[in-house]
Amino acid sequence: MPIKRKFGPRYRVPFRRRREGRTDYRARYKMLLSQKIRAVIRKSKRNITIQFVKAELKGDKTLSTTRSIELRKYGWNFSGGNTPAAYLTGYLAGLKALKAGINEAILDIGPQRSTRGSRLYAALKGMIDAGIDIPHNENILPSIDRIQGKHIASYAEQLINSNQELYNRRFSRYIKIGLDPRNIESVFLEVLNKIAKEFNVEPPSFEEDEEFEE
Repeated sequence: MPIKRKFGPRYRVPFRRRREGRTDYRARYKMLLSQKIRAVIRKSKRNITIQFVKAELKGDKTLSTTRSIELRKYGWNFSGGNTPAAYLTGYLAGLKALKAGINEAILDIGPQRSTRGSRLYAALKGMIDAGIDIPHNENILPSIDRIQGKHIASYAEQLINSNQELYNRRFSRYIKIGLDPRNIESVFLEVLNKIAKEFNVEPPSFEEDEEFEE
């Protein structure tokens, strides 16, 4: 079937960032009307980036930037793109924002797919726990178990007991640097406490809840 192309004197070529799927200008316009700082979350396979951005007449002004790679200085050597790393990055970003005088924001995930319990919302949960006021629906947040990485530890344990070869393939990078994915929960808590200590605040306490199923 031939591709139908739009043309004619009334056709307007969309902005480049819209054509590339990088900016939803309709959603952006609504956020700008709020006149609030945007908590911009972007993710890749291995990294999470969070920026607090203020819209000005001359363009956006970035007030604070946090990347998951920064977690390494606190002892996090697991993936920077998984759910626990997203939460920790959000928590660190929130504390840095508070230090910069930012107390509230609105969430900006851009054109990324909104999936309940995803890494985007783990990062959101981290910012909220740090003390940033961001309007949200509690139902979109991942479970505490997933935030702490229990699903990763359980999967690693399952593979060790049933398929050692697959375990070696799936967790080859961790094995290479001497990491045991079954310990990810304890490392998560250690890193969380180190971040809180640096900013002289009490870390959030996690209570048991039912594991979220994606």
